[in-house]
Amino acid sequence: MLTKSSHSQGGKGVTDLKSALQNIFGETLLDSKDDFLQTFSSDGNYIRSIISSGEVLQHPLTNGHDGASTLSGKATSDLEVVRMVMDNPDAGSLYSRLVPLVLLLVDGSNPIDVTDSGWELYVLTQKKDLEHEDVQSRLLGFSAIYRFYHYPDSTRLRLGQILVLPPYQSKGHGRHLLEVIHNVAISEDVYDFTVEEPLDAFQHVRTCLDVQRLLGFEPIKEALNSTVLYLKQGRLSKKTHVPRFVPPSSAAEDVRRVLKINKTQLTQCWEILIYLSLDPIDKYVDDFEMIVSHRVKEEILGKDGGSGGKQVIEVPSEYKEDMSFVMFKTKDGKPSSVELDEDQTKQQEEQLKQLVDERLNVIKSVAQKVQLQV
Repeated sequence: MLTKSSHSQGGKGVTDLKSALQNIFGETLLDSKDDFLQTFSSDGNYIRSIISSGEVLQHPLTNGHDGASTLSGKATSDLEVVRMVMDNPDAGSLYSRLVPLVLLLVDGSNPIDVTDSGWELYVLTQKKDLEHEDVQSRLLGFSAIYRFYHYPDSTRLRLGQILVLPPYQSKGHGRHLLEVIHNVAISEDVYDFTVEEPLDAFQHVRTCLDVQRLLGFEPIKEALNSTVLYLKQGRLSKKTHVPRFVPPSSAAEDVRRVLKINKTQLTQCWEILIYLSLDPIDKYVDDFEMIVSHRVKEEILGKDGGSGGKQVIEVPSEYKEDMSFVMFKTKDGKPSSVELDEDQTKQQEEQLKQLVDERLNVIKSVAQKVQLQV
């Protein structure tokens, strides 16, 4: 598997491909076709064998809490999730084979430290019955979870990596794996479950799952009913002040304690829960969009909008025009002496509108998916 070296005839920029791939695949890289084909027979039972030292985890048919039961509604009897802690040598050996998939298929990902026993590997497999042979396990995907200490006597779970192999994506397997991890967080009564820098596609699946769990959770039902009742009283455009709609702190604490959903994720779900509860939505859509717009503007510019708080001003730069700006915040919330010209004001309004539209699209997309699964 060697290409022409950069100093040989053949052109500029050609490199030693084997050396480059060696950095990714390590000892698993083979440059012989015969050796590669041989692995299909010699390593046919590798997955089944190596995960045998791990702990088989049950899918949450029920866990005793409202709103936390299984939500996929699909047959999962042939799927199995096995947990392997990194102090198990088999876990490190398996992950070393998975590293190339992580580097090639997950943007911006880096290998985990297999010598750190805080890492746990959750391996999703599908049992495959072969004629005249034992059951084999087909690897569908995996997730790497880090277990943090939380003072004084608890732990927190943080998802660092999750990958469903391309042939098995869009079949509900990622959701199945996530449901099992949620069940672990609840059954082991960790402090909460978080995700490190989730990609949009994963965040969509995660939010769909969490919204369904929250819809059946009694403390959220009560808080949601109060918010929806307020919104149905009249048009917000006639009010002098648009309140920011956030879940009550007591409900947020109940959600963290029981469902292990942290406050940041609950906030992401809250507007979707409101959207689903405003029935018919067409009657209240203007007020709902105003809520989202007000919240986005407040987060970007501060509570005082454009007169005080935060402001974004474009500045000349040789680097990149559309990324050249300065954000500042006025002292004590007093009005700013820096004024935006007409073009800057218009551009700022367009950017805010784009952010609002993107958020509304996410809300509607998740809501539609949840409604189909209820």
